[in-house]
Amino acid sequence: MPQQAHGGNLAWAAALAGCSPDAIVDFSASISPLGPPNSVITAIVSQLGSLRNYPDPEYGELRLALSHFHELPTEWILPGNGSAELLTLVGRELAQLAATVVLTPAFGDYYRTLAVDNAKVLEFPVDLATGKGNISLLPDFGLKTSGFGLLLNNPHNPTGKLFSRESVLPYLERFALVVVDEAFMDFLPPEEEQSLIGLVQEYENLVILRSLTKFYSLPGLRLGYAIAHPQRLAKWKSWRDPWPVNTLAAAAAIAALQDTEFQNLTWKWLPGARNQLFQGLASILGLTPIEGSVNYLLVESQRSTSQLQQHLLRQHQILIRDCLSFKELGDRFFRVAVRTKADNQCLLTALETIQNQ
Repeated sequence: MPQQAHGGNLAWAAALAGCSPDAIVDFSASISPLGPPNSVITAIVSQLGSLRNYPDPEYGELRLALSHFHELPTEWILPGNGSAELLTLVGRELAQLAATVVLTPAFGDYYRTLAVDNAKVLEFPVDLATGKGNISLLPDFGLKTSGFGLLLNNPHNPTGKLFSRESVLPYLERFALVVVDEAFMDFLPPEEEQSLIGLVQEYENLVILRSLTKFYSLPGLRLGYAIAHPQRLAKWKSWRDPWPVNTLAAAAAIAALQDTEFQNLTWKWLPGARNQLFQGLASILGLTPIEGSVNYLLVESQRSTSQLQQHLLRQHQILIRDCLSFKELGDRFFRVAVRTKADNQCLLTALETIQNQ
């Protein structure tokens, strides 16, 4: 069975480890270990009787919940079948421009969506040597970018670095279209996040992509949304299939957005668990973690990470994310999600055992 470029391929991992997928401790997918929230499960169960009906094609209740959450009019919001669907739509727009600037290493789906419509891609590297998780300046592209697009994820994946809002603002004036993928921004509490959602109504060339699956532990439901000018979103609707979001996913999203207790629990849990994992990784000979701002850490390794991945699976039934799909990183980096303190300690113990072999 071939390994996919994404994390979370438990079928592949279980086949290699010789165990059930349920036995794998998955650090490869950056999903919160705290959910799904009980409120979400309750909402899903309550809608089982609605499966005999088509979803509302306008997703009125879901868009209203999102509009209240972000304090935006509903027409500025478009729910989608995960960020992947929305990336495909935005890729079609970017392909119409002279070129699209991407910061590397970059999420693999960016290349997929840009290749579909033969978009020209210009790559600029993020400084991996920067020790701090938060960085204030994007690269000086040195280009006349008025006819270009910029595709940026913030916080950056896979480094976990957070670009300040102020550092991104100048590019809204310089690029024809700026797409900011904020799939992990909700892991930052409101006083720390650097979202550009509040600026969407001021800049017609700004698109924000968000995911509800990582923070609320719902990747199996496939749910994301775009925030952009209503005319742009209306065009996207004309391009795609009807009913991209199923009834259960819509109900789950509405409940999740209203669950402030779960949100506060996550913001309280994450810094301590991330620090535990970072300090533990830093103490293991041959590993150098990079400080991150959200729920995953990128780690440099002195030994082959694909071999390390296989050792962890076969000996400990633990799955980490190799970085072979990030061509700039290759076989000397891996990424791990922040999990519970008990899971984190299991990973650290296993890594130390393997490194000492």
